[in-house]
Amino acid sequence: MDGLKAQEELFLSTLLGKRIFDQTGQKVGQIRDLAVLWDGVFPRVTGIKYLKNSPKIVSVSEIKDLRREGLFLKHKIEQTKIEDLQENQLLVKKWLLDKQIVDIKGSKLVRVNDIQLSWLERNAAVEIMLSAVDVGVRGLVRRIIGRAPKTRRLPASLVGWQYLEPIRARTANLKLSEATDKFSRLHPADIAEIIEELDHYEQPDFISTLDDQTAAEALGEVDLDTQVNIIERLDSEHASRILVEMAPDEAADLLGELTQEKSDELLNLMEPEEAEDVRELMEYSEDTAGALMTTEYIALSLGMTAQAAIDKIRETAQAAELIYYLYVLNEKEKILGVLSLRELIMAQPGTLLQDIMQERVITVLAGDDHKDVLDTIVKYDLIAAPVADEKGIMLGIITVDDVLNTFVPDRKNLESFSYYMMRKAFGRR
Repeated sequence: MDGLKAQEELFLSTLLGKRIFDQTGQKVGQIRDLAVLWDGVFPRVTGIKYLKNSPKIVSVSEIKDLRREGLFLKHKIEQTKIEDLQENQLLVKKWLLDKQIVDIKGSKLVRVNDIQLSWLERNAAVEIMLSAVDVGVRGLVRRIIGRAPKTRRLPASLVGWQYLEPIRARTANLKLSEATDKFSRLHPADIAEIIEELDHYEQPDFISTLDDQTAAEALGEVDLDTQVNIIERLDSEHASRILVEMAPDEAADLLGELTQEKSDELLNLMEPEEAEDVRELMEYSEDTAGALMTTEYIALSLGMTAQAAIDKIRETAQAAELIYYLYVLNEKEKILGVLSLRELIMAQPGTLLQDIMQERVITVLAGDDHKDVLDTIVKYDLIAAPVADEKGIMLGIITVDDVLNTFVPDRKNLESFSYYMMRKAFGRR
């Protein structure tokens, strides 16, 4: 590049507005935007938008050189290859600049302030690649003054393009590549914080990039209003799949905030058995134990051996809210006893459950209020309390975090207290 040092950084902000000259030196336009094709790790520039009110682009193959005074073409403008913007191409300034990306390492949203470019010359042909995004203040200052700031107090904050991909074509946001895998490794609370930072119009689009299980876990961590906004804006089939992955009590709370018509529509799209569990939970008053409980727990039968119980847990544990407490029920689902996972593992394989279970089971009634449930959990150092009816028929369980959530809205305090309760419970035989 004549007039430009090879080591100089090239950014979109310093390129936009540069004049474009044809072979004769005639000015034919300005660099208004870059058209890119995102068919590899690094998006490659396919053309230059050179007129203000025209979608036409100059093919990148027509570029001869980039100098300080502007961009120079190989031919006269009449002989230059001019193309239409294709459906699979993005305009960088329009679709990427100033948009948000998810920083997986920091579990936060950051804004694209500028875009770093790589200019390559191979066999007399020019290749321009998007190599990184600048998410720092330096990129913002560069755009304002039109050049790199001289001060070193503003360090570069670049995210390599190999870690980025669009959420959707002509996206309003970006996310890091391999997001489905990487997001699944994040704590749902971290994803929830990202969701809550997004505009409410952007939240459903972001949820759509996640697999159903990750989306359900993240939704369980955001406030109810945000849940409602997202579910209402998703297509019904997608929304129903996420609801299936949510704990029944969380799904019931969410559906209870929707219109009757929307709630019925989503329930009808769910599997009948799962929908029935949710419908039953929706019948309980908001301030009762029944409204807090989940029906996902491990139930075992009296005549089982320890080994048979372990085998059943392997088959059913994934669908359970909590597996530390194991409940022994009869054929009518009446609670006969309870034992811990620790007690089960320590028992000999042939030991019957009736010989190791605790017959005195602390329960709460479905109609008990939240304070009664919390008092019971704290008094007996429980991490979950079984919910039963007046006849002792088991209806579900309430975990310590679910009941604390009604009293401690701050997530950090909630998790700290839950951890304290877990340590007390696991430390006991």
